[in-house]
Amino acid sequence: MNPSSQQRVALVTGGIGGLGAEICRHLARAGRQVIALDLAAREERLAAFRAETAEFGESIGFEPLDVSDFDACAQTLARIEQQHGSIDVLVNAAGIARDASLRKMTPQQWHELMRVNLDGVFNTCRNVIDGMMARGFGRIVNISSVNGQTGQFGLTNYSAAKAGVHGFSMALAREGARKGVTVNTVSPGYCDTPMVAAVPEDVRQQIIAGIPVGRLGSPADIARAVAFLSADDADYITGANLPVNGGYFMSF
Repeated sequence: MNPSSQQRVALVTGGIGGLGAEICRHLARAGRQVIALDLAAREERLAAFRAETAEFGESIGFEPLDVSDFDACAQTLARIEQQHGSIDVLVNAAGIARDASLRKMTPQQWHELMRVNLDGVFNTCRNVIDGMMARGFGRIVNISSVNGQTGQFGLTNYSAAKAGVHGFSMALAREGARKGVTVNTVSPGYCDTPMVAAVPEDVRQQIIAGIPVGRLGSPADIARAVAFLSADDADYITGANLPVNGGYFMSF
């Protein structure tokens, strides 16, 4: 069992990435026992992650996991519960890009992305939802994207997956609402991440020019939203999508 209600166990998929690591830090500051889940093959990035989170000591751990593998998710999450106690918070931040216009997109590019960005959300949520409902508490935050709301040239696979993440979240929110489980999405806009850094400079400047606040987002902007939605007292917000995009896309 968890040591106390203040030491809830939180999992973050894609947890050693720039966004994932920042989410881990924010959750640890909120008193969570955090476990980052990510591919073990990223040894250099894992070393950097350990250095970035060293100040939190054992409050932030790491477990290798391929979220596209359902059986691996079941086994890893069961082991985490045996070692750390019930899983109370799940943040799905794992994601990949396989950009191409639909005319040039291969079935492999489509399926590889879907297996991580959408199937991964099913694989993890399916393996925690029973326990959360049985205990009467759970916070699930799934990372979507502004491109799931607006669409984007060359991103039919990514946009479809991210729109699907919110549809999934709304449906699961209805299933968990009476059992103390909230399910929400956060939709980042363009953030200062390696994925955006890879965009040609002229294109990046065009993107920034279209953001009303005049800058790219930071991982901390997104992490604050995740921490807010995953708080114990955020129990009256469920099925919602929280856009964090600097005004890039506004809707009612």
